[in-house]
Amino acid sequence: MKLDQEQIKKIALASLLLVALLYGYFEFLLGPLQTSEKAATNGIATVTPQITDAKKQINRTSQLEKQAPEAIALLSNLKDTIPDGEPIAWFPPKMTDFFKSHGIDKCTTHLVSEGTDPTPGLKRMVWSIDIPKVGFVPLGTAISSLENEEPLTTILNVTIDALREDAEYQHATLTISTLVKS
Repeated sequence: MKLDQEQIKKIALASLLLVALLYGYFEFLLGPLQTSEKAATNGIATVTPQITDAKKQINRTSQLEKQAPEAIALLSNLKDTIPDGEPIAWFPPKMTDFFKSHGIDKCTTHLVSEGTDPTPGLKRMVWSIDIPKVGFVPLGTAISSLENEEPLTTILNVTIDALREDAEYQHATLTISTLVKS
């Protein structure tokens, strides 16, 4: 079978169109598709650690949500133990009664400073308690009992000076902080 000139031109033109079609397919359709696939794969690879971190954060958040009712109940109980009213009115008599119950008859309580606390609805107040004449044993038992009996109170500093006129007694100054309602 012999092809004439016209058929050879048609076959050559069809071959040329096929080559152009294959080139266009690979260059303009498949090439950008592969480039976008590589970009998406790289994007997924960079996002995967963020997804892992986000899942960890979600787990931590769910744990906090499970613990929240207990924490809210504890905070509510703590707030219920704090008397109502201004602390300057109820805290000094409370400390006087506390020390009297431990055998120390005279003490003076003064407000040193007040500031905020990270716990919502509470503020921290720092007090100075001056005990002019006290024996060592009653002072030691009172100090050891203070934080146990008053959970919102923290002893910051204790200063004890010996009295020259009576060596049996000491002069003590306590610096304590306590949480009060804001």
